[in-house]
Amino acid sequence: MLVRTGGAGVPGLEGVPLLGSLFDLKTDSLGTYERARQRHGDVVRISAGPPGLRAELYCVFSAEGAQRVLASEAANFRKDNAFYQEVRDSFGNGLLTSQDTDYLRQRRLVQPLFTRKRVDAYAGAVTAETEDTLAAWTQARDGIVDVSAEMMHLALRAVSRILFGADVDATVDVVHRCFPVITEYVLRRGYSPANLPRTWPTPGNRRAAVALDELYTVCDGIIARRRGDASGQPAGEDLLTLLAVARSADDGTFDAAELRDQVLVFLLAGHETTATSLAFALHLLGRHPEEQARAREEVRGVLGGGRTPQASDLERLPYLTQVLREAMRLYPAAPVIGRKAVAATEIEGHAVPAGADVILAPWVTHRHPRYWSDPERFDPDRFTPEAEAGRHRYAWFPFGGGPRACIGQHFSMLESVIALAMLLRAYEFEAVDQEIPVSAGITLRAEGPARCRIRRVEV
Repeated sequence: MLVRTGGAGVPGLEGVPLLGSLFDLKTDSLGTYERARQRHGDVVRISAGPPGLRAELYCVFSAEGAQRVLASEAANFRKDNAFYQEVRDSFGNGLLTSQDTDYLRQRRLVQPLFTRKRVDAYAGAVTAETEDTLAAWTQARDGIVDVSAEMMHLALRAVSRILFGADVDATVDVVHRCFPVITEYVLRRGYSPANLPRTWPTPGNRRAAVALDELYTVCDGIIARRRGDASGQPAGEDLLTLLAVARSADDGTFDAAELRDQVLVFLLAGHETTATSLAFALHLLGRHPEEQARAREEVRGVLGGGRTPQASDLERLPYLTQVLREAMRLYPAAPVIGRKAVAATEIEGHAVPAGADVILAPWVTHRHPRYWSDPERFDPDRFTPEAEAGRHRYAWFPFGGGPRACIGQHFSMLESVIALAMLLRAYEFEAVDQEIPVSAGITLRAEGPARCRIRRVEV
């Protein structure tokens, strides 16, 4: 691979003639970003695409740089790139994609529904869905389960139950069927140098349109019921009902289209991210029996043999929380974060021009040897309070950071700790697939099964 320096002094990977690093990014973007850091440091420019359609990506890999982009200069780095526009066009203008006054208004309306007290009340939905998963595992063929697929199912059921209440069964099958079609479509268009209009009747456009129509229809029907009957009284007590009645003197309420946008974002971000964290936590424990035994001992000491965990148990499960945080370090659900610079600035001594596409990569920063010794090793003790106190705040940022940090991070940890506690109390896990290939989609994606052999634990 050819290397040159350019782009206002930023070292760069030029790649092959005509196309730059386009194929490297398409086939192994995470590996390409990691190699860029290893060879050229914490700010690297990567060119991708043919002349005239070439993208110039300014990749920032240090914790200090991540803090600058997400927090201290957050106003200068916007969600204005092509990828976010594709997400916006499919999943709507919800909290994940909205900006400026739209974002501030949405955040103010939604924030009261994500206080710690409110989120803790969702624990019952998580325990119910985890119990169903445990019951299903008694029929596991050869005692083997694919924890990637199983955690995706569990997390989707849990977030759908919290969002839709009694309508959970009406939505899960549609989401399970339609989301992969839509996310694949978004990825293909988001990373392509040029796209045909969505209205053209190509096979890909037609497949996506059918999936979007089915998804929108089921969401719109449930929203209509939640917004109440002619008397104006809403039905149900789920999160969607609370969103439907959320109001303030300054911000008004969500209309039906805005409600759908929020629902789709919560479905997207609320189940894939948690599923990723849970699946890789189980798989890592399946490869590290000593850490698994230590986590199970803590769980049984807190919950005993049969007590259902509650939100208040989280603070009594510090090692289990460390396991999850270490899994999120090695396998961050959002492995790549994109922004566009509004004005020229400087990061780590390198000039970043106005209009530049800026890439943060938690996948790379979470493995940076400046912050992590032996970074590929699984070690939950990296997240003791003492260890964290000595580390840069943005050496670990699976939930983003700054004013646009994920509003659902407490919910994600609540769901993950409760579900993992119940699963470990009931079963021992032994990894069958030792290495799981992954890729960067909208979220981190396992490109193969993550099978574990499970054995019932005697109570």
